[in-house]
Amino acid sequence: MRAVVITEFGVKPLVEDVDEPKSSRDGVVVRVEATGVCRSDWHAWQGHDPSVALPHVAGHELAGRIVEVGSEVRGWRLDERVTVPFVCACGACPQCASGNQQVCDRQFQPGSTHWGSFAEFVALDHAEVNLVRLPGSIDSVAAAALGCRFGTAFRAVLRQGEVRPGQWVAVHGCGGAGISAVLIAVAAGARVVAVDLSRAALELVLSLGAEVVIDAGEVDDVAAAVREVTGGGAHVSLDCVGHPATCAASVACLRKRGRHVQVGLMPPSLGVAPIPMHQVIADELVLLGSHGVQAHEYPAMLSMVERAGMDLSRLVGPRISLDGVPGALVAMNDAAPGRPGVTVVDLTHESPPPDSEFPIRGARTENSRSGGGDSRG
Repeated sequence: MRAVVITEFGVKPLVEDVDEPKSSRDGVVVRVEATGVCRSDWHAWQGHDPSVALPHVAGHELAGRIVEVGSEVRGWRLDERVTVPFVCACGACPQCASGNQQVCDRQFQPGSTHWGSFAEFVALDHAEVNLVRLPGSIDSVAAAALGCRFGTAFRAVLRQGEVRPGQWVAVHGCGGAGISAVLIAVAAGARVVAVDLSRAALELVLSLGAEVVIDAGEVDDVAAAVREVTGGGAHVSLDCVGHPATCAASVACLRKRGRHVQVGLMPPSLGVAPIPMHQVIADELVLLGSHGVQAHEYPAMLSMVERAGMDLSRLVGPRISLDGVPGALVAMNDAAPGRPGVTVVDLTHESPPPDSEFPIRGARTENSRSGGGDSRG
């Protein structure tokens, strides 16, 4: 099969021919039809994720069809359309028993602890715990856009943030997670103020229901600007960027007894966020993380999408082919804002879609092997 193989951290990966994965006894193999390109994949490529061992295939926001079923798997059959949470669970630890598979003690993550979905096929273990059936109303590209960012935003806004109608929600960063958070908060009846450096991203979230937008490049103090437009501060604020400065601004923009939810990853290499702990104490603020969403939450999430009449295609930004992934990862090195929305690899196309923005340069290495035995699920 063809896969995007990382052989050296920070060096542009190549699309290579590698061995196809085999299913474990309790797992399946999925033919990937679409997969999102996420900042988490960039972190894996950069070497920020200690669970990544080289050579490696990243990718974790996937949708596709089952092509192989393990001998111990019940309830799943060939050709069913499926997706999975980006945190896959073991199904047997105390966290799983309590319904908190998103923090499973023995979790595995496609594209991180195991080989992922920047490939034609991906193996997924513990199928009965992790697979989610896709309704016919959601195509594979839209399902890939749900991925970790929409699912994480769903849990961040509604479960961790406990957003209620009429509350002010501040969303810092309008990439895939931030756009998703805006959609979900608006559907919950909240008033949204969104913050970003990209004018195009701010215009998009305005069209999706954000009430106020703030260009972070045009204000001296983002937190003060949020407090002003919300009449005292946000009830719930989400850092969807994952940077010490945006984390600190998210906490500082809260009103008394507000809730900060950390959505964007915060690798230690970025440093420690300067959290104003005196304000946390004085205002009784709540600081929370949001680490994905459980497979058993997908029915509620998909039901919300249907009830709210969400057009998931509006989450989708550039559509690229597998050959476009290396360039898409390299493009994330640039701090300048790009086209808004989730970049999705559409593997149903044999050649790059016409609007591909990240064409790979240079010849592909043919018939090379990367040690596909580490292919995971």
